[in-house]
Amino acid sequence: MFLQQLVTGISIGGIYALLATGYSLIYSLLDFSNWSHGEFAMIGAYVAIVCANMLGLPFFVAALAGVLGGACISFLSERFAYRRIRRTGAPNMFLMIAAMGLSNVFQQVALLIFSGQYRSYNFRLPVSTIRIGGAYLGVLDFISLIITTVVLIFLIFLINKTKFGLDVRAIACNANAARVLGVRVDQSIATVFLLAGSLAGTAGILYGMKYNVFPTMGNVGLKAFIASVIGGLGSVPGAIVGAVLLGVLETFVSAYISSILRDFVSFALV
Repeated sequence: MFLQQLVTGISIGGIYALLATGYSLIYSLLDFSNWSHGEFAMIGAYVAIVCANMLGLPFFVAALAGVLGGACISFLSERFAYRRIRRTGAPNMFLMIAAMGLSNVFQQVALLIFSGQYRSYNFRLPVSTIRIGGAYLGVLDFISLIITTVVLIFLIFLINKTKFGLDVRAIACNANAARVLGVRVDQSIATVFLLAGSLAGTAGILYGMKYNVFPTMGNVGLKAFIASVIGGLGSVPGAIVGAVLLGVLETFVSAYISSILRDFVSFALV
């Protein structure tokens, strides 16, 4: 029972981590919390639903389209909303207000197009279990855990071992100094939004596979925000650790205390 709950918690924490790292990357560069980030996950999940269920594309192709959908919406949000605000020299609070507005718009558009109906992917999910010792572990949890682990390892490599990562870290330290030294600040920020959106799209698809796809599923971004706060806003490794801890904590609270108290404990941590 303990091992089963632990793996489930780490799996859920991995999904939170995909979102939390996006929060942290954007916060480290622009010093604001992108409240519309969770909606990028919702959009990615719906793009995959449309491609798989309505267009009949193979799920791998549909999932790739969902990841690209989350990335594109994130990029366009930065290009046509946040960048204009930044260039006016407005306070960062204006960025947060714009993000709240975008979040509401995306949710309402999803409600208008898809209604409030819960939807699921129309392919056979691997709902079987694997027995390890005395525990039965879900195959879907293992698949989700493997995907998130590979993606997060690639992200850490990208941030720490590439020129793009060096540019991002330089902007996070001092954007003006980085610009003087030849770093293309706007281009790097746009690329970070693309990256964060693709991570959110991946998280949305995995979340939709595990549960369902619905217009307000982007609210899971609040959990990712909590995780990034626990790990330290602006820290990618901290966001990953905070997300895994939060996922495990929620799972154990649900299993051993009460599922009603799960969200209470999570938000109390903030």
